Amino acid sequence: MQSASNDIKTPWAVLLFTAAYLLAAVVGASVTGNREFVFYLVVMAILIAVVFGVHRRIHIPNALLWALSIWGLLHMAGGLLPIPSHWPHEPPNAVLYSWWVIPQRLKYDQFVHAYGFGVTTWLCYHGLCSIALDYSVRLRPSFGVLTICAVAGMGFGSLNEIIEFVAVLSLPNTNVGGYINTGWDLVSNAVGCVAAAVAIRLGYSR
Repeated sequence: MQSASNDIKTPWAVLLFTAAYLLAAVVGASVTGNREFVFYLVVMAILIAVVFGVHRRIHIPNALLWALSIWGLLHMAGGLLPIPSHWPHEPPNAVLYSWWVIPQRLKYDQFVHAYGFGVTTWLCYHGLCSIALDYSVRLRPSFGVLTICAVAGMGFGSLNEIIEFVAVLSLPNTNVGGYINTGWDLVSNAVGCVAAAVAIRLGYSR
């Protein structure tokens, strides 16, 4: 891992892929008049700038960059792509985010939360490893280190809920959901974070 920003190449393939689906999302939100997703597009742009800044500092691996970009794609698709009305979904909006993949057991939204904040946990671990290398320390994924990373991932998940709360206060007719939905979002975040921590540990052991 390199910390010198001059030695780090711009991940053009990931950037172009991300820009392509964001452009499609802008068109989709404009055509449907979806003001909620205009709000999220602004948030996405800020997050992309933050990730790019972090990448210039700690060199995020391509696999992790792709995982982050795919998370963004899943998020954009979730709020904009309609589903057939006969698919089981949480009313009133028949979009991917409301789709019960397993009726009353697993919603698309919950899967995206688990995936996204699992990836965030991976990013937190990579960041800690990079910082440790600056001090010539090779970090081992011990129980303590992985606990910190998983809890950090859950913290970013809570920040996401705050952003969704701002959307609810600012925009009419959002598809964010109520208190129960927020609770399941947090549970899904935790499942994803713990699963990522376990995967990192297993990968290290092998």
